[in-house]
Amino acid sequence: MRIALTIAGSDSSGGAGIQADLKTFAACGVYGTSAVTAVTAQNSLGITAWEAVPTELVIAQIEAVATDFPPDAVKTGMLATAAIVEATGAAIASLGLPKLVVDPVMIATGGTRLLEEDAVAAMVAELFPQAEVVTPNIPEAALLAGCPVANVEDMRTAARRILALGPRVVVVKGGHLSPGPDVIDVVCMRDRAFDLRAARIDTPHTHGTGCTFASAIAARLALGDAVEDAIRSARTYLEGALRSAPGLGRGRGPLNHFWRVY
Repeated sequence: MRIALTIAGSDSSGGAGIQADLKTFAACGVYGTSAVTAVTAQNSLGITAWEAVPTELVIAQIEAVATDFPPDAVKTGMLATAAIVEATGAAIASLGLPKLVVDPVMIATGGTRLLEEDAVAAMVAELFPQAEVVTPNIPEAALLAGCPVANVEDMRTAARRILALGPRVVVVKGGHLSPGPDVIDVVCMRDRAFDLRAARIDTPHTHGTGCTFASAIAARLALGDAVEDAIRSARTYLEGALRSAPGLGRGRGPLNHFWRVY
């Protein structure tokens, strides 16, 4: 059985972070392992508190997994501090962990900052050159590319700029653009670029979409998919999880990660 490792924060509501990643791995048919970087107190209404895990403990988790359950792909999410980012990048490199998918989690939808400001440069320096795929949303893409992102052409410009930072593929997710009938994601590779377009799903229950999408890409890469196939498969999986969201919580509720099962 193929194995995937998520290095990310814990979500007490189970909709995002480590919990969403592990559900996604299971739903996609890979064995999920984890290294927790931070503990958050949150629900569908937002984050009320969070605290980073000591860096040494994060690395101990990664090493414990990698030496006994060597992963076929790795996904990073909330990394919290520059020290965790730098140590994670070093561990991935020294252990030779393959097929890295970086979800550059920076700020929660409610505005809570989930990555210290000095950690952004560390992420770009330590993780992007090792990344198979980087999956920023529009606010993250604007910050990483250093340019405003207000339309699809801006997304393409930002994707090209982020690609120049080292990853092999960049997917700029378009869900944060002004509401319209379609959602467009821009995929930029070193030899070509293309858009993924799908009808916008009218639901308030979108908590954990970024985590789920990145984890689904990692799962498909672990299973041996080519990167474009992995991205397209992950997009299809995410759409199903959104369409069948269970309607839990009083705010932005979770997805149904097991929509193909029940």
